[in-house]
Amino acid sequence: MDKVRILGYIICVASLLGIIIGFFTSEYLTIALAIICIPLFIFSFGLINMAKPKKDEVKERVEEPFTGY
Repeated sequence: MDKVRILGYIICVASLLGIIIGFFTSEYLTIALAIICIPLFIFSFGLINMAKPKKDEVKERVEEPFTGY
């Protein structure tokens, strides 16, 4: 789960930098960056929240890895 959390933070920072760069570039590049970076920014928050176990799931996640539902 630490890999997922680290990946979430990396995507969050990269997409935030892309959004900031979009303010200082031409119109078409700004639109392209917005189409790519804003969904990635939202996706990164999902990854970060998914990586944090709930209080009642902490022991289960340590004993048995996540296999999906």
